[in-house]
Amino acid sequence: MGANKSNNVVWHSMSIGQEHRENLINQKGLLLWFTGLSGSGKSTIADALNRQLYERKYLTYMLDGDNLRHGLNSDLGFSNEDRVENIRRVRELSKLFVDAGIITITTFISPFKEDRQKVRELVKSRFVEIFIDCDIEVCEKRDPKGLYKKAREGKIKDFTGIDSAYEKPENPEITILSHKESIDDSVEKIIKFLEHNGYLVK
Repeated sequence: MGANKSNNVVWHSMSIGQEHRENLINQKGLLLWFTGLSGSGKSTIADALNRQLYERKYLTYMLDGDNLRHGLNSDLGFSNEDRVENIRRVRELSKLFVDAGIITITTFISPFKEDRQKVRELVKSRFVEIFIDCDIEVCEKRDPKGLYKKAREGKIKDFTGIDSAYEKPENPEITILSHKESIDDSVEKIIKFLEHNGYLVK
């Protein structure tokens, strides 16, 4: 999936580009890519970060895995093929948001290294991978959606961490140990990284 099926498509350059939009809103477009197991704390930490950036007057948008599966990706299941297509669509959508000058926050398990690398290659220097590292035992104890229980009972197939692999990031920009670090400390850690590396310009 995802291949261009038309030979009659031409890319149109626009007179207003990313730099113009960023100057208008006085910020840099950026993709903050949260990855980690279900129940690791991705959405919770990302939402707290989103709130902090909003309070600092940054324009942000959060793309949540479950939310997109209610609309844009509602036709996809959880086979490996569908997971790859899910992330392909998200990376293209994220690129548009970053090009618009928006600080874009995504929360997807995105279990495969190759898929995350393709996002990095597409967005380039505006990509920040944030690995929410959490022991699977802790994720299972949290189990906010009851998914691990269903997976253990065989009611859910191809569940990441149980019968489908999660390939941990090897060199993420940021690693959060969510079973050891508080939400506030995690958000502060991310913001300090963004400030130190010149992503937050205000």
